[in-house]
Amino acid sequence: MKKRVVFLFVCVILTLGLTLAGCTPAPTDTAADTEPEVVKVGWIGSLTGDQAVWGTCELNTVKMLFDDINADGGLLGKQIEVIGYDTRGDATEAVNAVRRLTSQDKAVAVIGPNASGQAISISSVLEEMQVPDIATVATNPKVTIGEDGSIKPFNFRVCFIDPYQGAVAAGYAYDILGFRKAAVLYDVADDYSQGLTEFFEKYFIEKGGQIVAKEAFKFGDVDFRPQLSKIKDAGPEVIFMPYFFKEVALSSEQARQLGIDAVLMGGDGWPSEVLLEMAKDYVEGSYFVNHLDFDDPDVQDFKAAYTAKYNLPVELNGYLAYDAVQLLVHAIEKANSFDPVEIKDALETAQVKGITGQINISRETHNPEGKDAAIIKIVDGGYVFQQKYSAQ
Repeated sequence: MKKRVVFLFVCVILTLGLTLAGCTPAPTDTAADTEPEVVKVGWIGSLTGDQAVWGTCELNTVKMLFDDINADGGLLGKQIEVIGYDTRGDATEAVNAVRRLTSQDKAVAVIGPNASGQAISISSVLEEMQVPDIATVATNPKVTIGEDGSIKPFNFRVCFIDPYQGAVAAGYAYDILGFRKAAVLYDVADDYSQGLTEFFEKYFIEKGGQIVAKEAFKFGDVDFRPQLSKIKDAGPEVIFMPYFFKEVALSSEQARQLGIDAVLMGGDGWPSEVLLEMAKDYVEGSYFVNHLDFDDPDVQDFKAAYTAKYNLPVELNGYLAYDAVQLLVHAIEKANSFDPVEIKDALETAQVKGITGQINISRETHNPEGKDAAIIKIVDGGYVFQQKYSAQ
């Protein structure tokens, strides 16, 4: 009797188990649901340190533009989340930031940085992770081209490069301003400063000019008087200062205090509201090479929208960040995909009208070929457009 009860009990348990198993929903095919509803785009740049004013403007711009895109229905039907990381102006931090964006955050593309040294350092991670990057104001040729002359497949940019910028500065100084004797003060520790120095010197000499003095300092220096004293003794008509606004402010003040009256000239590391706040009297009458005319009617809507949203002026980097976003959106729409490799392929032949000019990316260089430079003069404490100028 006991055996029969046990047997019946086991049968009931087995039957119940089979019944419950039959009620369990069958696994569904979720492959079609793996694509996220929110797509992530990365940004890297300096949010602390001397260049924080530029990085903050870049990140604000990128977020503002994608906020507008999201409010208008998104991109390819998806919402875009912008994730930004501070590089603190350091190449190693830039590498760490890109690795985090690509491996942890799964960003489909990265915008930034503005500094050449940081942009050069991240290329190996981009290639390893197969994710494209669009640098903003990183002008050194090595950002997109390796030491062996080969293209870096995942590095792109929206700015012109140092050989062109150096040639523009040299040509304008020699042909338009009529100078024949130039001196150079540069940052020996910075790729950007070294590159501009090399090409300004090359083209100025080729035109028939003379470099009467060439002096170097290292990033972090605040006293430029020893170098400036040597430059003063050489008697230049123009001093080329290819570095960033903080050092420009300090060195220009010390130059004038030493009695140097030569015209000062620089590159796209100059323009910032901070430069005018620190040294507007000392840089009065100076010239620099820029990516656009700040008073161009085509940029006024963006300037007004940015200022209204953040209650801040737009720095140069904001305009290039704007164009980087436009280029990325164009490539995603052209590829009709958020796959990073397909975005990279679309970038290689992308053409888009930016607010800094027409951007036609070259497959051979990943640079925007044929962009005009703008010559800006500092007059009465403001930036005054002089002319568009192309290197001959």
